[in-house]
Amino acid sequence: MRYVFFRQAFVCFVAVTLFGVGVMRDAVVAQDVSTDDSATISIDTLADRGIEFLKNRGQADDGSFSPETGAAVTGLCVRAILEHRPAAVNDPAVKKAIDFIESKIQPDGGIYAAGSKWKNYETSVAVGALIKANGDHKFDSVLKRAELFLKGIQWDEDEGVTPADAAYGGAGYGSHSRPDLSNTAFLIDALRELGNDADDESIQKALKFVIRTQNLAGEGNDTEHADDIGDGGFYYTPAAGGQSQAGESDGGGLRSYASMTYAGLKSMIHAGLTKDDPRVVAAMDFIRKNYSLDANPGMGTAGLFYYYHTFGKALDVAEIETLDDASGQPHVWREELVRTLARHQQNDGSWVNSENDRWMEGDRNLVTAYALLALAFASEQ
Repeated sequence: MRYVFFRQAFVCFVAVTLFGVGVMRDAVVAQDVSTDDSATISIDTLADRGIEFLKNRGQADDGSFSPETGAAVTGLCVRAILEHRPAAVNDPAVKKAIDFIESKIQPDGGIYAAGSKWKNYETSVAVGALIKANGDHKFDSVLKRAELFLKGIQWDEDEGVTPADAAYGGAGYGSHSRPDLSNTAFLIDALRELGNDADDESIQKALKFVIRTQNLAGEGNDTEHADDIGDGGFYYTPAAGGQSQAGESDGGGLRSYASMTYAGLKSMIHAGLTKDDPRVVAAMDFIRKNYSLDANPGMGTAGLFYYYHTFGKALDVAEIETLDDASGQPHVWREELVRTLARHQQNDGSWVNSENDRWMEGDRNLVTAYALLALAFASEQ
């Protein structure tokens, strides 16, 4: 098993001018298979087309994107646009979207629609958007209150949950439903972006929950399903008896799947685990054995673009540039991810999961945001 945990340049355009040689931002190129198999297209071009779709076709008159999700999809879209175009914070379309997010700020510090069942999710992604838009420190107070809100709804002693409970440390949607790894990963991302380090109490509590979602016995996992499968992958939740969206094995174990495994990997790294920690090694072993960009391994086409987004973010956070699959074939994942997203981009510039709309992946705004964020992770050198 070989993993390469260092950064390296892999594909680049060279810009030659009278003043010397420079490396262009759109270092990774991809095939525009919708037009000409021999054509190349840059990350910037893919992003421009996606952003234009959001601004011209995806945004509602009130500035929102898919307002039925409260602040969630709007937050993801704003973050996605600003990842590629930081100066767009002054664009009228982005300003309207930020105004919409601000309209969802609640007295308790959360950022969510009134009556929302997704308070953690909405607040976590709204935090990401406002951090990117906070160059003038306008949102410092809002972000601090959001941080306190997120820590306050975590499943811990304040919620009557003890460390012995499989739900401990996790985050759910915020409506007192049991916690899950997806929401917990969003929580950890938000807390790290808000300036909390790996030793933060809430992040360490969340790590206890994350470890219990891994199919790995010992190493802090004391759940009933810890040694049923043992492949090092992750599933949805160990709480309330446990659940995997990939179903159960014949022996009753909860099957691992790739999107949750990448969410687990980046969460462990954010919580301070290193590449030689047995839990990280086991997760990487699952990733190596199940490397694919054709599907979300374990789930097929379900959640495919959530998978691309989480895949890119996790490998970027882990500082992995090249990894070998089960056959020993090396993969330069950034290049492969961009090529995959280029193939999936629609003629109108959007992305959509045309094969499987589970988990709202028939929503072009949501899926376009996932794709733009994945491109941003793939472009970081």
